[in-house]
Amino acid sequence: MAERQFAIVADIGGTNARFSRAALDTLALDQVAVYPCADFPTLAAALQHYQQQLGLTAIKDVAIAIACPVNGDNVKMTNFHWQFSIKAMQAELQLNTLLVMNDFTAVAMCLPALAEDQKIQIGGGQAQVGKPMAVLGAGTGLGVAHLLPVDGKFLPLPGEGGHIDWAAQTEQEWFIQRQLAAQYGHVSPERLLSGPGLEAIYQALAAYRQQSVPMLSAGEIGQQALSGQSPLAKEAVAQFYASLGSVAGDLALTLSTFGGVYVAGGIVPKLLPLLGSSEFRARFEAKGRFAAFNQQIPTFIVTAEQPGLLGAAVYLKQTLAG
Repeated sequence: MAERQFAIVADIGGTNARFSRAALDTLALDQVAVYPCADFPTLAAALQHYQQQLGLTAIKDVAIAIACPVNGDNVKMTNFHWQFSIKAMQAELQLNTLLVMNDFTAVAMCLPALAEDQKIQIGGGQAQVGKPMAVLGAGTGLGVAHLLPVDGKFLPLPGEGGHIDWAAQTEQEWFIQRQLAAQYGHVSPERLLSGPGLEAIYQALAAYRQQSVPMLSAGEIGQQALSGQSPLAKEAVAQFYASLGSVAGDLALTLSTFGGVYVAGGIVPKLLPLLGSSEFRARFEAKGRFAAFNQQIPTFIVTAEQPGLLGAAVYLKQTLAG
């Protein structure tokens, strides 16, 4: 395969920088490396280190997904000190192409390229080709994006849907809402549907049941829920899934996403055994007069290991194709 068919893709978070070589004809990823961001003064230095370490300095097309808004030439990370000019970095590294996108733009772009074994369908509905898609991902925060098929290509619509108003629907949720409002003022879906959100749900449910519990991390709550060690942890995960279903159903309604609604992020794949018995799909469909509308829309869990890298490769391939 000719060298020009290869590119380098990256997925840059607040803690780690992931790099990979991508074959643009097949979208196959290899030579993956993960570095702590703190090991490098700049993103350019990290990319140079990756290219030199793996002998990839001849590759001149690069796509980077990064955890911050990308609204122009100047990019500044939200949870790390790296900031740079895209044009200046491209010139410094003598790249033919440097495509920089929000990390959830990349996750959205990966959706059409997912293989059957990289996603799990939950509930009914059938994805319709050529229709809008939505993706939401619970991790450190709650990412939200849509993807529109347009003239044989895909147009990603990143946004800040994790920060809209969260709507309580049950007595238990009203209690959680009051607890979080007292702490934060505005209560968004991200306040529940994230790692810190699962911790907040656990503490709020303890208060609701007048129980005294230690502070646990999201990982510890998940482990205790999966093992059955803690009924309260299991209830916290159940509440997490119920709220996730409601928010996913709202996204489906917003853009009539008959191409499917996809759940990405690091939390749900780890808690998959508890998803089937949850209210996720029921709450996704519980939209009053539009319940039948949402029943037609499929929901999927993204299980691909590196959706950001795959999506960056898809976007770069589309961009280079003009």
